[in-house]
Amino acid sequence: MTDALPKTGLRLFNSLTRQLETFIPVHADEARVYSCGPTVYNYQHIGNMRAYVFADTLGRVLQYKGYTLTHVINITDVGHLTSDADEGEDKMERMAAREGKSAWDIARFYQEDFLRDLARLNVQPKQHPRATEFVEEMIDWGKRMADKHCYALESGLYFDVSTVQDYGRLARAVTEDGAEEIRGRIESVEGKRNAADFAIWRKTPAGETRQMEWDSPWGRGAPGWHLECSVMGEKLLGFPFDIHTGGIDHREIHHPNEIAQNQAFCGCGGLSDAENSGARMWMHNNFLVERSGKMSKSSGEFLRLQLLLDKGYHPLAYRLMCLQAHYRSELEFSWEGLGAALTRLKRMVMQVERLTDAAAGNPAHQKFAPALEKFDAAMSDDLNTAIALTALEEALAVKKVDAGIKRAVIERMDGVLGLKLFDLARTDLRIRPAAAAVTEDAIKQALTRRTAARAEKDFATSDAIRDELTAKGVEIMDGDPLGWDWKLA
Repeated sequence: MTDALPKTGLRLFNSLTRQLETFIPVHADEARVYSCGPTVYNYQHIGNMRAYVFADTLGRVLQYKGYTLTHVINITDVGHLTSDADEGEDKMERMAAREGKSAWDIARFYQEDFLRDLARLNVQPKQHPRATEFVEEMIDWGKRMADKHCYALESGLYFDVSTVQDYGRLARAVTEDGAEEIRGRIESVEGKRNAADFAIWRKTPAGETRQMEWDSPWGRGAPGWHLECSVMGEKLLGFPFDIHTGGIDHREIHHPNEIAQNQAFCGCGGLSDAENSGARMWMHNNFLVERSGKMSKSSGEFLRLQLLLDKGYHPLAYRLMCLQAHYRSELEFSWEGLGAALTRLKRMVMQVERLTDAAAGNPAHQKFAPALEKFDAAMSDDLNTAIALTALEEALAVKKVDAGIKRAVIERMDGVLGLKLFDLARTDLRIRPAAAAVTEDAIKQALTRRTAARAEKDFATSDAIRDELTAKGVEIMDGDPLGWDWKLA
């Protein structure tokens, strides 16, 4: 890739070792990344989507460092139970029964919605394998591990975590007892050898029929959720691959179980060598929190990206909101914060509009050197997007320089941040809810009449039009420095 950032010096936080490490690829000039994808039994809330903004930013940085990127985000369409702690009903089967549809149709519908949200957030296209496409490979994995690492119960095949070294290391500080940390958060099944043991294969209970079930040496049933990611990661990227990402909630149970399976499959020892975990680095984004409690799908009504759009916010304002915080920091969502991000995005777009007619030149210019160095250093320091954004704004503020050179600098930075600054217009960023009581055309017509009345010094008519719009929830913004004529109150 042209104008790539220097490959050396990219330091990333490895959750497995709890320290910053210099990225050294397994394969020269390549970067292979696996990100835990969604369970497609329902819409994804905006907290879920933060993980993919983070993973996409990581991928963009690797590309701009000059690596050829292979990035997999799986689709879980079977095996994930209603509790992440391996208990309850299968989420797909439960939703299918509730909706009166097939589990396959449920999976297809919500996968399409998820991919649509990714596109709205300008997440680059990835590979999206579905778990149900790899069931035979999962059975083969189970066969390979069964004799040494697993045992059968009436309910299925279980992995014995005592058969691998350092189980649970990812979920705790190195000096703590990982099994005890996890104990009590895993399904209690009669006959399990250890509290943390988890299902590799779940048999369909006698007398029941599932929509998604397959024959296996351990009975007809379905794979365990943890097995799916291990199998798809190994098949599509090969062990060891470079980076495995996911939300911080996966660090406690799902990813330790993946690592245990990977050790068993490879015949590896302990984790003194990071390659034994399947990936050299494990990276996790922190939670997005929302104080009203509308981030949980169990409430029935939760914050989706579509709701943000319905309220008139551009989806890239949410991407910018995510980038304003470090991915390992907790991020609080509020409508005020989203509005501030939208305003910041509009300021950038307004500055970029002056460059749209210029042909991109060479970004190597002394006036931009400080901003580029600051940007490169920030992104190389564990993806410090908050600092990188300020470097972008500093570059936008540079004056008396060739427009083509400036455009090249901004395009280079925006290619990493993914805000599509050259594809947006300020009109794209106006807050205009889909359910507004008045159309945008009607607002513009009213404002045209008001402008004419003010020109004629007919202030009574001007005030009447303002009152009419105010009654419909439209706030007139005379003299707004960002150029907004109106907004919905």
